[in-house]
Amino acid sequence: MELLNKKMTGKKERPVKVLQFGEGNFLRGFVDYMIDIANEKGKFDGDIVLVKPIEFGSLERFHAQDCQYTVSLRGIVDGEAKVQNRKVTSVTDVIDCYGEYEKYNAFAKLDSLRYIVSNTTEAGIVFDDSDKLEMNPPKSYPGKLTKFLYERYKHFSGAPDKGLVMLPVELIDDNGIMLKKCVLQFADLWKLEQGFINWLNEACIFCSTLVDRIITGYPRDEDAKLWEEWGYKDELIVTGEPFALWVIECPKDISGEFPLDQAGLPVIYTDNQKPYKQRKVRILNGAHTSFVLASYLAGNDIVLESMKDELVYDFMHQTIFEEVIPTLTLPRQDLEEFAEAVITRFNNPYVKHALLSIALNSVSKWRARCMPSFLGYIEEKKALPKHLTFSLAALMAFYTGTEIREKALIGHRDGQEYHILDDMAVLEFFRDNSEKQTEEFVQAFLSNESFWGQDLGKIEGAKEAVGSYLNDIRALGMRKAMEKNFQ
Repeated sequence: MELLNKKMTGKKERPVKVLQFGEGNFLRGFVDYMIDIANEKGKFDGDIVLVKPIEFGSLERFHAQDCQYTVSLRGIVDGEAKVQNRKVTSVTDVIDCYGEYEKYNAFAKLDSLRYIVSNTTEAGIVFDDSDKLEMNPPKSYPGKLTKFLYERYKHFSGAPDKGLVMLPVELIDDNGIMLKKCVLQFADLWKLEQGFINWLNEACIFCSTLVDRIITGYPRDEDAKLWEEWGYKDELIVTGEPFALWVIECPKDISGEFPLDQAGLPVIYTDNQKPYKQRKVRILNGAHTSFVLASYLAGNDIVLESMKDELVYDFMHQTIFEEVIPTLTLPRQDLEEFAEAVITRFNNPYVKHALLSIALNSVSKWRARCMPSFLGYIEEKKALPKHLTFSLAALMAFYTGTEIREKALIGHRDGQEYHILDDMAVLEFFRDNSEKQTEEFVQAFLSNESFWGQDLGKIEGAKEAVGSYLNDIRALGMRKAMEKNFQ
């Protein structure tokens, strides 16, 4: 069976407009997929060159397939389970910036280049003062980018129309702002001239972005079946969900030159992405964190099972619509539409999302994802939110254990062990407190300011409510405790 290649896809060669640091599944199933659609619809007309930003790893599969690959999106569309397959042709080449430095560096001098996309993990946008300008290339991504931009600045003599647009998708707050900060630190460290710094500030644009799509990666268990179905071999398949959202916050409006929204793509251009991030964190991530621990102790193992469990589904739905959405600032219709899309995603039959995976670091997750809604509800309604308060008791019940083994606290469900993974200080707290009497355990938990940044025990009625819920869970079990309090 023939490998997918440019001849098979009928790829049209276009000017290279995008240099992308990162060749992984997410970017190929999200950014490169969107640009491919924009090309097809006549809205962009640009190719992408991928850069492998680290020293290890092979690009052999990319070269063997001429950088062509299939994206298979699987999920609920218009109420039905559907699979949407697309051969992506927007990527024209791939480069090892260590092994092919001269070829990589030549793109700094390419007239058509306009955009730099990156996904170098959350640890990728860091300032490393051991990087040097004479390195080919510097080790860190911001170091690589600074040198690349400096080469471009020199080649085009600081021409204002040859600046680039940076579109980082790393999952850190204000990723564009942080990336620019690192670049300016390198410019200072390397004593680069003021003209370059002026060019960075005036000709280049650093956008902050928010991205949302579950990418499930390469389908190892079914690749041969898919090849047979498609009639070609593809060792670069990317699978994911149909839902996508790309929010681009820019100091200058780029929607006219990068009009992905005009191709019908879910891209929002804004001067403030924070309400959209708040919406995602509090509704999508907050829903996960508020129900998964209770659902696991009620006998479920994956999100999809939880959605088929009427008791858990109702708990999740009421948490979102009655306790989270009232605390957010975007228009209620937008919030409700997003929430319905989230629930559709939770019901995706193609995604087997393990509850224990979501449970990782639940204490810090509850603080970041649920506590703002919890406190916002109390401030607005002058009452405790029942479901979010119960989720605190569920967290305590889930984290109950007296033994730490192999860096995990050992919990038990129906006589079977499960591993609770979190920072060691968190695990040690629960090992030392979770078997105490309810009142003493709740007092220690809610007043632990290293967990919450404040003493939640001072909130009127909080200790009593959490204690009552925890007593029910301990006496009746999770499912009967939920039935007692929410049916």
